[in-house]
Amino acid sequence: MHCTRCGTQMIDNSGFCQNCGQPAGAGGTGIVGQPTTVGAAVVPNAQSSATTTLQPNVAAALCYLAGLITGILFLVLEPYRRDRFVRFHAFQSIFFNVAWIVVYLALGMLQSLLPWSLWHFVATLSSLVSLAIFCGVLWLMYRAYNNERFKIPVIGELAEKQA
Repeated sequence: MHCTRCGTQMIDNSGFCQNCGQPAGAGGTGIVGQPTTVGAAVVPNAQSSATTTLQPNVAAALCYLAGLITGILFLVLEPYRRDRFVRFHAFQSIFFNVAWIVVYLALGMLQSLLPWSLWHFVATLSSLVSLAIFCGVLWLMYRAYNNERFKIPVIGELAEKQA
């Protein structure tokens, strides 16, 4: 195989002439003895797929982002399911979300059983609980991002046992 521009014999299959730098297939001529490919670019030493992983503190903080969904996701994803720090925060996120679902169900049942005059009180209480849960999730994300293993009083112990 020879370069069509300078005639130098091509030693390796890098797609470029070692003497003049002519790419294989440039100008439609290519290397003598090989078919030309028009419009194809050859990138030497390119990897076929790039994989990136998150730092453990970022993954732990993201466990709280969508509650049950991200907690379960980080428990099954390969590089994170072996990390005890990420597993702890994933389990704590799952248990925390199950707890607030139970609280919301209890408030909803209480709200449906009370008379109209007390209904507004429970609705206000439900709004305050929502705000507290939102602030709690932000606080947990902040602590996880700072590489701290902050335990919620009852839920944290359960998460520690599971992790």
